[in-house]
Amino acid sequence: MTRFLPSRAQLFTAMIALPLFMSAAQAADLQPTRVAEVEQGWTFRVTPYGWLTALKGTQTVRGRSVDVDASFVDLVEKSDTLVGLMADFEARYGRWALIGDAVWTKVGLGGDTTRTRSPASGVVGTVGASLGLDFQMAIIEFGAAYELARSGALAFDVLAGGRYWYQQANLSVDLAATVDLGDLVVAGSRAIAKSGSVTWVDPMVGGRLRYEIAPGQQFTLRADVGGFGVGSRFSWQAIAAYGYDFAVKNGVTYSGVIGYRALYVDYTKGSGTSRYAFDMLQHGPVVGLSLRF
Repeated sequence: MTRFLPSRAQLFTAMIALPLFMSAAQAADLQPTRVAEVEQGWTFRVTPYGWLTALKGTQTVRGRSVDVDASFVDLVEKSDTLVGLMADFEARYGRWALIGDAVWTKVGLGGDTTRTRSPASGVVGTVGASLGLDFQMAIIEFGAAYELARSGALAFDVLAGGRYWYQQANLSVDLAATVDLGDLVVAGSRAIAKSGSVTWVDPMVGGRLRYEIAPGQQFTLRADVGGFGVGSRFSWQAIAAYGYDFAVKNGVTYSGVIGYRALYVDYTKGSGTSRYAFDMLQHGPVVGLSLRF
Protein backbone atom coordinates (compact mmCIF):
# COMPACT_ATOMS: atom_id res chain seq x y z
CA MET A 1 0.00 0.00 0.00
CA THR A 2 1.22 3.47 -0.86
CA ARG A 3 1.27 5.80 2.14
CA PHE A 4 0.59 9.49 1.80
CA LEU A 5 3.35 11.61 3.32
CA PRO A 6 2.74 15.36 3.53
CA SER A 7 5.36 17.62 2.14
CA ARG A 8 7.31 20.06 4.27
CA ALA A 9 5.22 22.95 2.84
CA GLN A 10 1.98 21.23 3.81
CA LEU A 11 3.27 20.54 7.32
CA PHE A 12 4.32 24.19 7.72
CA THR A 13 0.90 25.43 6.54
CA ALA A 14 -0.90 23.11 8.96
CA MET A 15 1.28 24.21 11.88
CA ILE A 16 0.27 27.82 11.24
CA ALA A 17 -3.42 27.22 10.45
CA LEU A 18 -4.14 24.94 13.45
CA PRO A 19 -3.39 27.52 16.17
CA LEU A 20 -5.33 30.17 14.25
CA PHE A 21 -8.31 27.86 13.92
CA MET A 22 -8.17 26.94 17.62
CA SER A 23 -7.94 30.60 18.61
CA ALA A 24 -11.04 31.47 16.56
CA ALA A 25 -12.97 28.55 18.01
CA GLN A 26 -11.97 29.40 21.56
CA ALA A 27 -12.91 33.06 21.02
CA ALA A 28 -16.33 32.00 19.75
CA ASP A 29 -16.84 29.83 22.84
CA LEU A 30 -15.77 32.60 25.21
CA GLN A 31 -17.76 35.42 23.49
CA PRO A 32 -20.73 36.34 25.76
CA THR A 33 -24.22 36.12 24.31
CA ARG A 34 -25.41 39.61 23.25
CA VAL A 35 -28.21 40.84 25.47
CA ALA A 36 -31.27 41.97 23.53
CA GLU A 37 -31.73 45.71 23.60
CA VAL A 38 -35.47 45.31 23.95
CA GLU A 39 -36.65 43.09 26.80
CA GLN A 40 -38.70 40.14 25.57
CA GLY A 41 -41.89 38.83 27.15
CA TRP A 42 -44.50 40.75 29.09
CA THR A 43 -43.46 43.07 31.92
CA PHE A 44 -45.84 45.05 34.09
CA ARG A 45 -45.40 48.19 36.15
CA VAL A 46 -47.91 49.66 38.64
CA THR A 47 -47.15 53.00 40.33
CA PRO A 48 -49.43 54.42 43.04
CA TYR A 49 -48.38 58.05 43.54
CA GLY A 50 -49.26 61.35 45.09
CA TRP A 51 -49.55 64.49 42.99
CA LEU A 52 -49.11 67.60 45.14
CA THR A 53 -51.26 69.71 42.87
CA ALA A 54 -51.57 73.47 42.56
CA LEU A 55 -54.42 75.03 40.55
CA LYS A 56 -54.37 78.16 38.42
CA GLY A 57 -57.09 79.14 35.96
CA THR A 58 -60.81 79.77 35.59
CA GLN A 59 -63.85 77.67 36.48
CA THR A 60 -67.27 78.56 35.02
CA VAL A 61 -70.54 77.06 36.26
CA ARG A 62 -73.88 78.15 34.74
CA GLY A 63 -72.26 81.21 33.21
CA ARG A 64 -70.71 82.40 36.48
CA SER A 65 -66.91 82.34 36.52
CA VAL A 66 -64.28 82.41 39.24
CA ASP A 67 -60.52 82.74 38.96
CA VAL A 68 -58.66 80.11 40.94
CA ASP A 69 -55.08 80.54 42.16
CA ALA A 70 -54.18 78.01 44.85
CA SER A 71 -50.88 76.33 45.68
CA PHE A 72 -50.81 72.87 47.18
CA VAL A 73 -50.16 74.44 50.59
CA ASP A 74 -53.26 76.63 50.09
CA LEU A 75 -55.31 73.56 49.27
CA VAL A 76 -54.11 71.74 52.36
CA GLU A 77 -54.60 74.70 54.70
CA LYS A 78 -57.79 76.20 53.31
CA SER A 79 -59.62 73.42 51.51
CA ASP A 80 -62.73 72.11 53.21
CA THR A 81 -62.10 68.75 51.58
CA LEU A 82 -58.98 67.41 49.90
CA VAL A 83 -58.95 63.85 48.63
CA GLY A 84 -56.78 62.40 45.89
CA LEU A 85 -56.26 58.91 44.49
CA MET A 86 -53.71 58.38 41.69
CA ALA A 87 -52.05 55.42 39.95
CA ASP A 88 -50.06 54.80 36.77
CA PHE A 89 -49.90 51.52 34.81
CA GLU A 90 -47.79 50.13 31.97
CA ALA A 91 -47.72 46.68 30.33
CA ARG A 92 -44.78 46.22 27.94
CA TYR A 93 -44.07 43.54 25.35
CA GLY A 94 -40.95 44.09 23.27
CA ARG A 95 -41.14 47.53 21.70
CA TRP A 96 -44.87 47.91 22.39
CA ALA A 97 -46.52 49.08 25.60
CA LEU A 98 -50.03 49.69 26.86
CA ILE A 99 -50.22 52.73 29.16
CA GLY A 100 -52.79 54.04 31.59
CA ASP A 101 -53.14 56.59 34.37
CA ALA A 102 -55.98 57.45 36.74
CA VAL A 103 -56.51 60.51 38.95
CA TRP A 104 -59.50 61.21 41.21
CA THR A 105 -59.71 64.33 43.37
CA LYS A 106 -62.28 66.09 45.50
CA VAL A 107 -61.45 69.67 46.47
CA GLY A 108 -63.27 72.41 48.33
CA LEU A 109 -61.98 75.98 47.93
CA GLY A 110 -62.89 79.04 49.96
CA GLY A 111 -62.92 82.73 49.09
CA ASP A 112 -59.21 83.11 49.88
CA THR A 113 -58.28 81.19 46.74
CA THR A 114 -61.05 82.29 44.36
CA ARG A 115 -62.11 85.60 42.81
CA THR A 116 -65.27 86.33 40.87
CA ARG A 117 -65.27 87.39 37.25
CA SER A 118 -67.87 89.03 35.07
CA PRO A 119 -70.63 86.60 34.16
CA ALA A 120 -70.88 85.18 30.69
CA SER A 121 -72.91 86.80 27.96
CA GLY A 122 -76.60 86.16 28.48
CA VAL A 123 -76.39 85.89 32.28
CA VAL A 124 -78.55 88.51 34.00
CA GLY A 125 -76.95 90.39 36.90
CA THR A 126 -73.59 90.03 38.59
CA VAL A 127 -72.41 87.14 40.71
CA GLY A 128 -71.18 88.96 43.78
CA ALA A 129 -68.26 87.79 45.90
CA SER A 130 -67.50 84.11 45.60
CA LEU A 131 -67.78 82.12 48.81
CA GLY A 132 -66.53 78.79 47.58
CA LEU A 133 -65.93 76.29 44.83
CA ASP A 134 -66.33 72.54 45.38
CA PHE A 135 -65.53 70.08 42.64
CA GLN A 136 -64.88 66.43 42.00
CA MET A 137 -62.73 65.39 39.08
CA ALA A 138 -61.59 62.14 37.51
CA ILE A 139 -58.97 61.92 34.74
CA ILE A 140 -58.29 58.58 33.05
CA GLU A 141 -55.55 58.26 30.41
CA PHE A 142 -55.33 55.28 28.09
CA GLY A 143 -53.22 54.50 25.05
CA ALA A 144 -50.24 52.70 23.56
CA ALA A 145 -46.54 53.46 23.15
CA TYR A 146 -43.99 52.18 20.65
CA GLU A 147 -40.21 52.31 21.04
CA LEU A 148 -39.27 54.06 17.83
CA ALA A 149 -35.53 54.40 18.41
CA ARG A 150 -32.82 53.32 20.82
CA SER A 151 -29.18 54.29 21.20
CA GLY A 152 -27.41 52.63 24.09
CA ALA A 153 -29.08 53.71 27.33
CA LEU A 154 -31.39 56.19 25.57
CA ALA A 155 -34.76 55.19 24.10
CA PHE A 156 -37.50 57.24 22.44
CA ASP A 157 -41.18 56.24 22.39
CA VAL A 158 -44.07 57.65 20.43
CA LEU A 159 -47.47 57.38 22.08
CA ALA A 160 -51.11 57.94 21.23
CA GLY A 161 -54.39 57.49 23.02
CA GLY A 162 -57.06 59.42 24.85
CA ARG A 163 -57.81 61.24 28.08
CA TYR A 164 -61.24 60.91 29.70
CA TRP A 165 -62.46 63.71 31.98
CA TYR A 166 -65.26 63.69 34.52
CA GLN A 167 -66.16 66.78 36.54
CA GLN A 168 -68.86 67.96 38.87
CA ALA A 169 -68.65 71.49 40.32
CA ASN A 170 -70.69 73.62 42.70
CA LEU A 171 -70.09 77.37 42.85
CA SER A 172 -71.37 79.16 45.99
CA VAL A 173 -71.90 82.93 45.79
CA ASP A 174 -73.17 85.73 48.01
CA LEU A 175 -76.79 86.61 47.53
CA ALA A 176 -77.09 90.10 46.09
CA ALA A 177 -79.97 92.13 44.73
CA THR A 178 -78.43 92.09 41.28
CA VAL A 179 -78.24 88.30 41.05
CA ASP A 180 -80.78 86.56 38.86
CA LEU A 181 -81.84 83.58 41.01
CA GLY A 182 -83.90 81.91 38.32
CA ASP A 183 -81.30 79.24 37.55
CA LEU A 184 -79.60 79.03 40.97
CA VAL A 185 -80.34 76.95 44.06
CA VAL A 186 -80.81 79.09 47.20
CA ALA A 187 -79.45 77.70 50.47
CA GLY A 188 -79.69 80.12 53.40
CA SER A 189 -77.83 83.29 52.47
CA ARG A 190 -76.08 81.68 49.52
CA ALA A 191 -76.94 80.97 45.93
CA ILE A 192 -75.39 77.78 44.54
CA ALA A 193 -74.71 77.10 40.87
CA LYS A 194 -74.49 73.37 40.21
CA SER A 195 -72.92 71.99 37.07
CA GLY A 196 -74.16 68.43 37.26
CA SER A 197 -71.95 65.76 35.68
CA VAL A 198 -69.73 66.94 32.84
CA THR A 199 -67.68 64.46 30.77
CA TRP A 200 -65.57 64.54 27.63
CA VAL A 201 -62.76 62.63 25.92
CA ASP A 202 -59.66 64.19 24.38
CA PRO A 203 -57.49 62.41 21.81
CA MET A 204 -53.78 62.84 22.53
CA VAL A 205 -50.41 62.22 20.86
CA GLY A 206 -46.94 62.63 22.27
CA GLY A 207 -43.46 61.33 22.87
CA ARG A 208 -41.35 59.97 25.71
CA LEU A 209 -37.61 59.81 26.37
CA ARG A 210 -36.27 57.08 28.67
CA TYR A 211 -32.66 57.25 29.81
CA GLU A 212 -30.92 54.68 32.01
CA ILE A 213 -28.55 56.84 34.07
CA ALA A 214 -27.05 53.77 35.76
CA PRO A 215 -28.24 50.22 36.49
CA GLY A 216 -31.48 50.58 38.42
CA GLN A 217 -31.76 54.33 37.81
CA GLN A 218 -33.92 55.80 35.05
CA PHE A 219 -34.93 59.30 33.99
CA THR A 220 -38.14 59.79 32.00
CA LEU A 221 -39.33 62.87 30.13
CA ARG A 222 -42.78 62.87 28.52
CA ALA A 223 -44.83 65.46 26.63
CA ASP A 224 -48.18 65.23 24.86
CA VAL A 225 -50.87 67.43 23.34
CA GLY A 226 -54.55 66.74 22.84
CA GLY A 227 -58.09 67.98 22.54
CA PHE A 228 -57.95 69.53 19.07
CA GLY A 229 -61.58 70.61 19.39
CA VAL A 230 -62.83 67.01 19.64
CA GLY A 231 -63.36 67.18 23.41
CA SER A 232 -61.62 70.20 24.82
CA ARG A 233 -60.32 73.06 22.71
CA PHE A 234 -56.74 72.16 23.59
CA SER A 235 -54.73 70.40 26.28
CA TRP A 236 -51.08 69.65 26.97
CA GLN A 237 -49.07 67.71 29.50
CA ALA A 238 -45.41 67.53 30.57
CA ILE A 239 -43.88 65.04 33.01
CA ALA A 240 -40.31 64.64 34.26
CA ALA A 241 -39.56 61.75 36.63
CA TYR A 242 -36.62 59.93 38.20
CA GLY A 243 -36.88 56.33 39.37
CA TYR A 244 -34.49 54.39 41.61
CA ASP A 245 -34.67 50.61 42.20
CA PHE A 246 -34.13 49.93 45.90
CA ALA A 247 -35.33 46.34 46.41
CA VAL A 248 -36.17 43.10 44.61
CA LYS A 249 -38.34 40.52 46.33
CA ASN A 250 -40.23 37.51 44.97
CA GLY A 251 -39.68 38.64 41.39
CA VAL A 252 -40.99 42.16 42.04
CA THR A 253 -38.71 45.19 41.67
CA TYR A 254 -39.56 48.11 43.96
CA SER A 255 -38.61 51.63 42.90
CA GLY A 256 -39.01 55.07 44.39
CA VAL A 257 -40.27 57.74 41.96
CA ILE A 258 -40.03 61.51 42.24
CA GLY A 259 -40.81 64.09 39.57
CA TYR A 260 -42.98 66.96 38.40
CA ARG A 261 -46.20 66.95 36.39
CA ALA A 262 -48.11 69.74 34.66
CA LEU A 263 -51.46 69.27 32.93
CA TYR A 264 -53.45 72.03 31.20
CA VAL A 265 -56.87 71.88 29.59
CA ASP A 266 -59.23 74.46 28.03
CA TYR A 267 -62.75 73.04 27.85
CA THR A 268 -66.06 74.83 27.32
CA LYS A 269 -69.62 73.96 26.37
CA GLY A 270 -72.94 75.75 26.24
CA SER A 271 -73.65 79.47 26.50
CA GLY A 272 -75.39 81.92 28.81
CA THR A 273 -76.76 80.30 31.95
CA SER A 274 -75.89 76.81 30.60
CA ARG A 275 -72.23 77.62 29.98
CA TYR A 276 -69.65 75.38 31.66
CA ALA A 277 -65.92 75.99 31.25
CA PHE A 278 -62.73 74.65 32.78
CA ASP A 279 -59.61 76.55 31.74
CA MET A 280 -57.08 75.29 34.26
CA LEU A 281 -53.42 74.41 34.78
CA GLN A 282 -52.75 71.71 37.36
CA HIS A 283 -49.12 71.27 38.33
CA GLY A 284 -46.91 70.08 41.15
CA PRO A 285 -44.40 67.51 42.43
CA VAL A 286 -45.07 63.78 42.11
CA VAL A 287 -43.96 61.15 44.65
CA GLY A 288 -44.68 57.46 44.15
CA LEU A 289 -43.76 53.82 44.62
CA SER A 290 -43.35 51.65 41.52
CA LEU A 291 -43.77 47.87 41.42
CA ARG A 292 -42.37 46.11 38.33
CA PHE A 293 -42.80 42.40 37.58
